[in-house]
Amino acid sequence: MTNPIEAWHLDHAYFGRLLALLHKQVDAFHSDNHPNYDLMLDIISYLRDYSDHMHHPREDVAFARMAEHCPDMKQPLARLTQEHRIIARAGESLRTLLDEILAGSILPKSEVEVTAATYLVYYGNHIAKEEEIVLSRAGQVLTAADWEAVRNAVPHRHDPLFGDTSDEHYKELRRHIALES
Repeated sequence: MTNPIEAWHLDHAYFGRLLALLHKQVDAFHSDNHPNYDLMLDIISYLRDYSDHMHHPREDVAFARMAEHCPDMKQPLARLTQEHRIIARAGESLRTLLDEILAGSILPKSEVEVTAATYLVYYGNHIAKEEEIVLSRAGQVLTAADWEAVRNAVPHRHDPLFGDTSDEHYKELRRHIALES
């Protein structure tokens, strides 16, 4: 069985790689290059469909369990849980804009840039806070029963991008990730 802390950290590393790739596309707004909107949409789609529906709900259960064991952490854990909702909403806003662009709409560059930058900053800071204040403490205080509740928070689903078998939909995104490694 995989160590849950290691799995949590590995997910964060994967998400960080995707955020770096997204950041590179946002940086294209400031050069003569054009961002790859299809790639940006694939990144956001994965983070919305996998991270927001699999990873974050499990973290929310872990945070609730941790708050029971560590009353001193209730406030920071509540903020992190709130950030999951903010990140999801920001990601959905960005996905909507990218869908509109790919459907042929012409939108102000600044609207896409601000939405993407907000998402990147929020998500990056969120991961850093979890790595800094939650992971090691979770490993110390969460019991086997707590980890079982975390695992059972949502039905298991394979990771469509970083799992043993990836979905065909993410073939191009996997290629870009490999090029960045």
